[in-house]
Amino acid sequence: MSATSDSDHAMKTALTRKIGNGVPKVAATAVPTIVRDIKWDRITCPTCRMQELCLGQGLDAQTLHEIDALVTSRVRFHGGESLYRDGDRFTCLYAIRSGSCKTVSLSESGHEQVAGFHMSGEIIGTDGIDTERHRCQAVALEDTEVCALSFARMEALERNNPHFQHNLHCLLAREIGRERTMMALLGTMDAERRLAAFLLDLSHRYHARGYSPCEFVLRMTREEIGSYLGLKLETVSRLFSRFQREALLQVQGRVVKLLERLSLQRLLEDADR
Repeated sequence: MSATSDSDHAMKTALTRKIGNGVPKVAATAVPTIVRDIKWDRITCPTCRMQELCLGQGLDAQTLHEIDALVTSRVRFHGGESLYRDGDRFTCLYAIRSGSCKTVSLSESGHEQVAGFHMSGEIIGTDGIDTERHRCQAVALEDTEVCALSFARMEALERNNPHFQHNLHCLLAREIGRERTMMALLGTMDAERRLAAFLLDLSHRYHARGYSPCEFVLRMTREEIGSYLGLKLETVSRLFSRFQREALLQVQGRVVKLLERLSLQRLLEDADR
């Protein structure tokens, strides 16, 4: 083979490798589990589809722009990453724009307890208002996007805009009321009614966001559900199987289809009698 043929052959081989491999590979590096600021295609409060569930319900365009100015950053987290941790300095409330997360409290003995599950349109971080330190950890259950709202700016806007103040108070009161209702139910109910109450609560919240109230994906694990409800993992698994045998629901992986919402509701009503 001539020198020219050898050169042509080498060039073809190199070109073939380049096409086959696509973008040249780079050395693998550890990806730090930190939040990522969203710089492009920025969603604003006036264009956000969650505004009717968040702070923007019924507000005029000017006030929506003022709320948008409260946002210090819009950040994304992968599932398993923390939005904030116990002991972190409190500066912001976090409005969940998409995705979901859990809040976890740590007992004096070091035992982790799931304190709540939160989804789009809800605000978390209120645990840090009084002490200026967060007293729990917020962890993304899936890829989640949040708006970090400066609390100092919120207080200033609250003083100057009664409509925003009303919306903020209603949002916080609604969340407090929902959690208080759930805690009261869980404190007086047996295991099957606890799970029924939990599923119906999720059903109502998904329905408020325009999703099906009868079929949804559980972003949390059975173990996390048990931690929240004060039940063992085995009990939660057994109850899901029992509800399925009784045709109250259908479970496929993490997808749950409520077949008899009225029957689940009657379980709760029977507990009040």
